[in-house]
Amino acid sequence: MKDFVDAHVDLWAGQLDDLDRDVEGITVRLQVLTRYLERRREAVLAAYGLQLWEFKTLHMLRRAGAPYRATPGQLARQLGMSAAALTNRLDALERRGYVERAHDRDDRRKVVATLTPAGNELWQRGIGDIQRVEEELVHHLPEADRTRLDGLLRHLVLVTEKNS
Repeated sequence: MKDFVDAHVDLWAGQLDDLDRDVEGITVRLQVLTRYLERRREAVLAAYGLQLWEFKTLHMLRRAGAPYRATPGQLARQLGMSAAALTNRLDALERRGYVERAHDRDDRRKVVATLTPAGNELWQRGIGDIQRVEEELVHHLPEADRTRLDGLLRHLVLVTEKNS
């Protein structure tokens, strides 16, 4: 069975003599699936009145483990952004009651952002729906194929990390 990417590869193979059809097919399909997941995640989060960047910030706080707190510097590094941009994010999330900021008890010079109970509850609902979106994407594959695909993608990630 063919998909629209096959037509894309055929088109470019006719114009680029040295095109590796497999490489083109793999990379375009990865892009298509990434866009699909992003659109579906954004739709899920929109139902909660959240944008993806807001959810990612809550997610980073949640992954820190209880009591779900981190310094703005830690969050900025985890999210790959500047401290100034993160401050704007925290301001918005704090206004909505999802995050609180306070001075660290042990070092009053340090500010710590903490996920509020409302923020944690919102994250819990959002992550459940996002997991369902992700499961819907791969549930068409037999379990053995999912395991094999996971291993192949892991290999690509490891090679990429090593070469970065």
